[in-house]
Amino acid sequence: MDKNTKKSLLQVIAFAVLLFCIAQRLEQVGNLFRYAVGVCTPFILGGSIAFILNVPMKKIEAHLFVKEKKMDKFRRPLAYLLTLFGLIGIFILGMTVIIPQVGEAIGMLVEQIPQAVRRAQQLFLACEDEWPVVASLLDSMDVNWQNISSQLIGFVRAVATGAVNTGYHFFSGVFSGAVTFIISFTFSIYILFQKEKLSEQVIKVLYAFFKERTAQRMLYIGRLSNRIFSSFLSGQCVEAVILGTMFVVTMAVFRMPYAVLVGIVIAFTALIPMFGAFIGCTVGTFLILIVNPLQAVVFLIMFFVLQQIEGNLIYPHVVGNSVGLPSIWVLVAVSLGGDLFGVIGILVFIPLCSVLYTLFREFVYKRLAAKKVSEAVWTKKPQETEKE
Repeated sequence: MDKNTKKSLLQVIAFAVLLFCIAQRLEQVGNLFRYAVGVCTPFILGGSIAFILNVPMKKIEAHLFVKEKKMDKFRRPLAYLLTLFGLIGIFILGMTVIIPQVGEAIGMLVEQIPQAVRRAQQLFLACEDEWPVVASLLDSMDVNWQNISSQLIGFVRAVATGAVNTGYHFFSGVFSGAVTFIISFTFSIYILFQKEKLSEQVIKVLYAFFKERTAQRMLYIGRLSNRIFSSFLSGQCVEAVILGTMFVVTMAVFRMPYAVLVGIVIAFTALIPMFGAFIGCTVGTFLILIVNPLQAVVFLIMFFVLQQIEGNLIYPHVVGNSVGLPSIWVLVAVSLGGDLFGVIGILVFIPLCSVLYTLFREFVYKRLAAKKVSEAVWTKKPQETEKE
């Protein structure tokens, strides 16, 4: 038995012993893991904040004081402040528009429900002459219209109260976690202002502890992941803004109510790939249905038309090309990510699957080149293969 074989055998035995020990102390290992995650949470969150802020910050920094060498030291701080104030401004503007219109919508819902119930009652009563079967069925059901109206109003008020309570608990949670957020935010600032130095340190560590070829491969995967995640994030935001603007303009042209509110909701929910816009569609349809049922039908038709335009023309050019993942694998990534980690999983799994898809594709092409398989083999039609 040579030296390398002995070394590999010892590594396998050590790994097996380690797995056995972990299996014997599974609960303690789980508690230790949760403790480690809790300790690292501020730094993980800080890294995530830095990554998100770095996408617009890098583009702003590239256009500031390009020809003025004396202003180099002010370029990054100014880019950071512009990015931060821009995001805060967008959030405040969105809340300024959403909160008053949501309050107005809830008030209108409470006012419109009794009228809608009365209209439904009149419609059913008008059917007595033309459809006696329906009338007899309604009589046998003994429908209490006043009770239905009061229950619907109670439901709307309960939903509104629940939303307020949810918001209260959310902000209470944010306040209780203020220390964690401050640590994370401070850590993100250090990352953004010293990212070149941190990059150099990471490269030094990789070359110090791994073989040169392994270190180069790890750096390549890191750069590929950064490029794909950044492209996905920026593309998804641009696509959401375009889709929201399309809805605001189209709804304004057709004189539909809550155009700005529905457009903002669809823009925010469109950040969730594939299924997000349908959440906004549900909200918009419900709001318009109370005011004007006919316009709600028009809104549904309009939504599916705009969704087709967005899915076939805008999304492939804005997001699809930058990520480089075929549609079938996007669906797989969304399904797996949603089942495992919810909304966060949907957002992370698309670029993650794109990275894995790119690496696997490169591996396959290298294997084909090593076996000297020509492109003509997999581009042939089935009929041509059968003839041969």
